[in-house]
Amino acid sequence: MLRQAEKAIMKFIKRPYRGFFVDIGSVVGESDKIWTVALNESSDKTPLVLLHGLGAGTGLWVMNYDTVSQNRPVYAIDLLGFGRSSRPTFDKDPQIIETQFVKSIEEWRKEVNINKMILAGHSFGGFLASAYALKYPNRIQHLILADSWGFPEKPADVNQKYNVPLWVKGIAYLVQPLNPLWAVRAAGPFGHWVVEKTRPDIMKKFNSVVKDEKAISQYIYQCNAQTPSGESAFHSLMSGFGWAKHPMINRIHEMDENIPITLIYGSRSWVDNASGDIIKKTRPNSYVKSHIINQAGHHVYADRPEEFNSIIVETCDLSDKENTNNDQEIENVVKLEE
Repeated sequence: MLRQAEKAIMKFIKRPYRGFFVDIGSVVGESDKIWTVALNESSDKTPLVLLHGLGAGTGLWVMNYDTVSQNRPVYAIDLLGFGRSSRPTFDKDPQIIETQFVKSIEEWRKEVNINKMILAGHSFGGFLASAYALKYPNRIQHLILADSWGFPEKPADVNQKYNVPLWVKGIAYLVQPLNPLWAVRAAGPFGHWVVEKTRPDIMKKFNSVVKDEKAISQYIYQCNAQTPSGESAFHSLMSGFGWAKHPMINRIHEMDENIPITLIYGSRSWVDNASGDIIKKTRPNSYVKSHIINQAGHHVYADRPEEFNSIIVETCDLSDKENTNNDQEIENVVKLEE
């Protein structure tokens, strides 16, 4: 049913694409597989790799695929534990879980035979993209973080700072032991209705491209009606829904200064874009550029797809140009030494 739900969305892509499973071996389970969507594989430019956020999958990049794959290879994956990928049981320790996710991405890269990539992640995918770049800097040509989750530290006075009502505190306390999307599964066959009624805004975002009214809600439901493997792992990583137990902002200074970072935020998002300024100050000798997309919320890729796609394309083209210049400089130095 998830496969059919994904097909109902992907039929609106104009460019040819290929979907396939990549066997990454025993990363977490006995034989883990990563569902992959690929476009324009014949291009010799540096591939763009897309990592989705919590509860999402490859289908939700439907408004981005055609534009961003115009001049380069594009790969989108269902993260391990999400979408159509394998759903193994992750460890309970947050640091081990992060290592498992990073290893799954690296094993996928090896199997697809990508040397270097422009890695872009949205929300939770941005957190994992950053963790990957910390571990494997030589595989990253450019890092693109779209409204990334898990960067700032959780404020000690979070309830006062955000003026959280008492009833919200009570509900948050009661559901704290539960996975974030438990209600979708608890509703059973009515889960699709729950998605439609609680998040009609998400359905509307895709109306301009996806002409099937039920396609997006059905896809989101099917993605999250499965065993909550990746979702449970996310639950172990979080400290309250909006924060990570090991915030990325405390580790970003460890990232190779040669990795350029582009940050994309929605002006109406709940994600604090102040992290962008902190990253700039933390990496004074590195390329760091922030974009704030007006009228966009957390789902920047769907709220303002044309502007989002334009930033992605321009960033990728700039990255190729800079990489070519660096290669030329290295070649000149080698010739001088000879």
